[in-house]
Amino acid sequence: MPSISEKGLQMPASPIRKLVPYAEAAKASGKKVLHLNIGQPDIRTPKEALDAVRQAPITTLAYSRTEGSAEYRSKIAQYYAKHGIAVEGEHIIVTTGGSEALSFAMGTIADPGDEVIIPEPFYANYNGFAQANGITVRAVPSRFEDNFALPPIPEFEKRINQKTKAILLCNPGNPTGYLYTQEEIEQLTALALKHDIFLIADEVYREFAYDGRKHHSIMTQAGLENHAILVDSVSKRYSMCGARIGCLVSRNKEVIQASLKFAQARLSPPTLAQIASEAALDTPEQYFTEVIGEYAERRDILIAALEKAEGIRVANPGGAFYCIAELEVDNAENFAQWLLQDFDIDGETIMVAPAEGFYSTPGQGRNQIRIAYVLEKDKLKRAAHILEAGLQQYNKA
Repeated sequence: MPSISEKGLQMPASPIRKLVPYAEAAKASGKKVLHLNIGQPDIRTPKEALDAVRQAPITTLAYSRTEGSAEYRSKIAQYYAKHGIAVEGEHIIVTTGGSEALSFAMGTIADPGDEVIIPEPFYANYNGFAQANGITVRAVPSRFEDNFALPPIPEFEKRINQKTKAILLCNPGNPTGYLYTQEEIEQLTALALKHDIFLIADEVYREFAYDGRKHHSIMTQAGLENHAILVDSVSKRYSMCGARIGCLVSRNKEVIQASLKFAQARLSPPTLAQIASEAALDTPEQYFTEVIGEYAERRDILIAALEKAEGIRVANPGGAFYCIAELEVDNAENFAQWLLQDFDIDGETIMVAPAEGFYSTPGQGRNQIRIAYVLEKDKLKRAAHILEAGLQQYNKA
């Protein structure tokens, strides 16, 4: 029998999706599953985007340009200008989701054996992208007790060597919901310039900042013109996860030229989804005001419920729509599987994401879960109750 590559064998399974077979089995047995495992918003996609697809005068669904249509890239640049980011369409490559933008970024800046430094916990697929590109992740632990704020800069310095190509962060964070301060972004900017390495920021949750706090982009930092690489996506901003449209943004011409060659190898991003994404940029500001208000209320309800729950500690997120909870269990993945297989309240149970997969340091996060508060408020209340009751029964057993 032919053998599988070592790279394929070492690719990590997604902590967000690996328990799907157990969820499907639970549903087949008649249970209702509340999904807290995946960041799939239940907010409606803007009408502007859906209408643009319905009304598109297309007779042949053709390839688009490799870097995305000129019209769409120009409108993306206008969107960034509203957020104080000065870029042109030529600085943008439209990708098949933010995932492809991350993969292009890693392939562009690093060779096999090179290293990227990432504060952990971090978006689980960073491990997969690094593995696929032969890159070593050097994790810098952040602390639950600090709500996963930026670790001390000396901890980054310890990990920088001749193989270091970049620091990668998610802002606001997935899975933590942490929103980096201006001072923290300035510290990372100074570090990248000092060591002449790239600073990559995954900013797909830019709009989701709460309590009057503001998002600070690396693209607004003076001196980073040749060092900053921005990864973005329409998935969360417009509740368009299925569109699979993102972008890579950099003012560094060599980065764009090299990334374009990776893009050419996959031909072009989806044509219809670009039409929807371009139209989504015309979404009224009121849409975001309402959506952000809704998520802030959901966060407050969930955090309040979990803070009262026995056997649960929860970090308080300032952005995105995730939080990390620590449970009084030895293995959160076993507990999450048990919830699906062996527990329900009135025929209802929950699916959560074990947090160990959001770390690269072995053994870290084994007693943690990531919760996505993307459900209606009543469902979140029920989910928190199911989690607490399930934890108590699991520990008794």
